[in-house]
Amino acid sequence: MKKLTLIPGDGIGQEVVLGTKQIIDSLGLNIQWDIVTNPMNDKKRISEELEKSLSITKVGLKGPLTTPIGDGFRSINVEIRKRFELFANVRPIKTLQGFKTNYKDLDMIIIRENTEDLYAGKELEIAKGVTQSMKIVTTAASDRVAKFAFQYALENKRKKITVLHKANIMKLTDGLFLDRVRRISRRKIYKDIEYEELIIDNACMQLVMNPNRFDIILTGNLFGDIVSDLCAGLVGGLGAASGANLGSNYAVFEPVHGTAPDIAGKGIANPLATILSSIMMLNHIGMKDGAIKLNKAVLYTLSFPENRMRDMGGKLKTKDFINRIISNIKD
Repeated sequence: MKKLTLIPGDGIGQEVVLGTKQIIDSLGLNIQWDIVTNPMNDKKRISEELEKSLSITKVGLKGPLTTPIGDGFRSINVEIRKRFELFANVRPIKTLQGFKTNYKDLDMIIIRENTEDLYAGKELEIAKGVTQSMKIVTTAASDRVAKFAFQYALENKRKKITVLHKANIMKLTDGLFLDRVRRISRRKIYKDIEYEELIIDNACMQLVMNPNRFDIILTGNLFGDIVSDLCAGLVGGLGAASGANLGSNYAVFEPVHGTAPDIAGKGIANPLATILSSIMMLNHIGMKDGAIKLNKAVLYTLSFPENRMRDMGGKLKTKDFINRIISNIKD
């Protein structure tokens, strides 16, 4: 019996996460869910319920959680990544049937350092009308995510890593990150992995002009956040974007879209990104047969236009789409 934490989240998270649970349950795997309904406490920090659950299970599937814009409490998503040292954010970017896109056969991975950079949250008002945000980059965190990226490439038979940076301007912070990645890239074990560096603005242009030239992208927290959404747009949008937050001891998998309060409760939210994230989770916990079976069912379902949801040009609602996938699993 494998016990996993389930965090339905806010807004459409309730629909897409619980729907994905229903799909995974239909696989007949030996999984027990610990459902965390209150991931935040009254102080808008990680709740004791979530702390206890993840401390035991080590692995979670999470829906989107609300983050105020401009004021209010800090992101609980960032809090979770920091508390459980989920230092590597992994975002597959892959072309899927049903999504309109100008590009064919895209298959790249974005690996983003997940714990520092401008997301360290070191902000202050230094004078009336003058604010400051501190970009933090350390040797330890840079080494850690660089080793992860090259090992990921090795284990998944990836051929190339492109590092995105702004070291021409931010010579100390991005300069440090770039220097540490270069050191890791020179190790003999990684000699067959092609290595290149691109300044972030040039990289964004290259991504729009010819995204197929990329294999693995490695970058810092802020650039990674921006570029991963850009790349999701290359394959049809956030509805196709799965994600994993990985550390040495813990892992949390989640769709990368937001809570979408405007459509919450209407039964039209696309659960595909959550389902794809759950496939990553099943692979991570060693249930590879279940992951393969679910992935095949998803791809088969998407191959028929009548099986698609509205944001993919179809007519299905959330429950209908989930039931189609379950039906195709059983077949």
